[in-house]
Amino acid sequence: MKKDIPGKSHASFRETARLSLRGFGVWRRETPGLLLSIMLCAVFEGLTPYVDIWLMARLIDEIAGGRDPQRLAAYALAWMSASAVLSLLGRGLTGWKNARLSCLWHIQNKVFMKKLLSMNFADMENGHVQELRSRIWQNTDSGGWGLYKLIYSFEAVIRSVMSMAGGILLTASLFLLPAGADSGALTVLNRPVFLLFIVAVLLGVTFAAPALSVRAGSYWVRYADENQLGNRLFGFWLGGLGNDRSKALDVRIYRQDILSRSNLKRYNPFRPDSKLAKAARGPMGAYQALAGAVSQIFVGVVYIFVCLKALGGAFGAGSIVRYVSAAVALSGGLSLLIETLGDLRNNTAFLRTVFEFLDIPDGMDQGDMDVTGRIARTGGTDAADGAVRSGGQKEYEIEFRNVSFRYPGQENYALRNVSITLRAGRRLAVVGRNGSGKTTFIKLLCRLYDPTEGVILLNGVDIRKYRYREYMQLFSVVFQDFKLLSFELGENVAGGREVDPDKAGWCLRRAGFEIRPDRLPRGLSTVLYRDFDEKGITISGGEAQKIALARALYKDAPYLILDEPTAALDPIAEFEIYSRVNQMIGERSAVFISHRLSSCRFCNDIAVFREGELIQRGSHDTLVGDKSGMYYKLWHAQAQYYEVGEEVRE
Repeated sequence: MKKDIPGKSHASFRETARLSLRGFGVWRRETPGLLLSIMLCAVFEGLTPYVDIWLMARLIDEIAGGRDPQRLAAYALAWMSASAVLSLLGRGLTGWKNARLSCLWHIQNKVFMKKLLSMNFADMENGHVQELRSRIWQNTDSGGWGLYKLIYSFEAVIRSVMSMAGGILLTASLFLLPAGADSGALTVLNRPVFLLFIVAVLLGVTFAAPALSVRAGSYWVRYADENQLGNRLFGFWLGGLGNDRSKALDVRIYRQDILSRSNLKRYNPFRPDSKLAKAARGPMGAYQALAGAVSQIFVGVVYIFVCLKALGGAFGAGSIVRYVSAAVALSGGLSLLIETLGDLRNNTAFLRTVFEFLDIPDGMDQGDMDVTGRIARTGGTDAADGAVRSGGQKEYEIEFRNVSFRYPGQENYALRNVSITLRAGRRLAVVGRNGSGKTTFIKLLCRLYDPTEGVILLNGVDIRKYRYREYMQLFSVVFQDFKLLSFELGENVAGGREVDPDKAGWCLRRAGFEIRPDRLPRGLSTVLYRDFDEKGITISGGEAQKIALARALYKDAPYLILDEPTAALDPIAEFEIYSRVNQMIGERSAVFISHRLSSCRFCNDIAVFREGELIQRGSHDTLVGDKSGMYYKLWHAQAQYYEVGEEVRE
């Protein structure tokens, strides 16, 4: 938990204006028409009450004065007609605005999702970036801070300005009309000094109330860190434990719900003894109470002043309603404006977090050399040999030259001084114990990370000089923690909405997945899992691995990489899949990672890693013949277990 830092949320008016205007620009770009609908609706709502106030004052004056039936009827008819028309227009504008506001939450999420999907993978794994994203979520959930706050602040500013404009027009004569000369002591109301005193009191009260309210709101900023952690634990408790199938078994067997509940109890910001709760009972609540009390003082002062003026003969009884209502509306508009500006200033601290996240640079995408233009893509299926072909494969040679890498914030190297060449059309097996650097090697190969030291070359050119997105298209990868989505089978294989059924079916068959009518009555249109479709099917781990392999084949990239995706299968099933893949990839290059060395015997080359270093390289026969090497030890360590297993079965 971070310690509270008093005053850390303080922002200059210049910074508040700059970040707020930038935030409005995000909304204008993402949802055209939203700000316009809010502005027109706020203008209308801000000015509409004054039409009623003016017509009501005319009607009361006529009742108290001449009582002309025709005028009374005309005022009454005008009042009812205006109310009906304004109500109709107001409903239309409000409906237009609400239709856009209903998408506000989803649009805001889309802004952050677009950034997450476009940023570098290295940044997505960065702890600080993950913390920023979590803080943005929690700030929005706990108090609507950040981009969300801007929309309602914009509406409040427009409405307050319009309310003030109408109030000024209707109350100006309140200070100009003098009390009658025969009103006795009430003539003091005509003196400029008294008028200035009244205006000063009204303005002071008007500014004091929102200032106190803003001061109360600042405690949300002060205790934001505690609220964020508590909300994260609360969200994890409600959503992570109850809805996540991957956690369901462990939660029940080990009663992890008890552990989660105890942590939630410890950091819950909604508990009576939390810092925010104590502030609400103390200074935060006191400021809000004072703000309400000061607002009522204003109303009392206005009533007294207007009534004294009416007693002094400055205006009739009907104008009392007009002036009191207009003055209260004017004060309310000014108070709302001050309070909203204070909220915007408090919101600046949260906008800093938003734009720190959105401003994370895409450091990977700096190259401008064309990759795909050099690829003679003639990929497809060959009925003669059942192999997936990709033209121009012999053009692609990737070299690691003295590459070292350590993850951000880590002192130890995950890879150290690795030099290896992946030749086009060849199969490379990467083996080693857990933590030896195998998956890190794949991440660097696919340029999910850039080396800390050294260089990776594609056809002799530093891969950082190529266009980032194009370079990544060179690889079809099945990671050990691959994911399938709860969409149609064909869409999972194709990786998109457009599916070539013949190609998808071929890839599934080659991966060993059968589309049986009794199992998949809708064929490629069958939905996986039941997140979005109650008729979806639940597939086994082995079936999921075959679909993931089919997806890699469907992409038909020059390099196919299998990063232990078959770890959940038994050794024989894994060997069968790897052998099948070896037969079907044709002339493409391939990299296989597996703990089971027997699955890699068909590879042209084997690289052995230990503690981030490449310690051996060669063919299976060469390496297994070196009795002093690690490969020999790993091979015979695994072989003896299989031999023992055979003896037990016999």
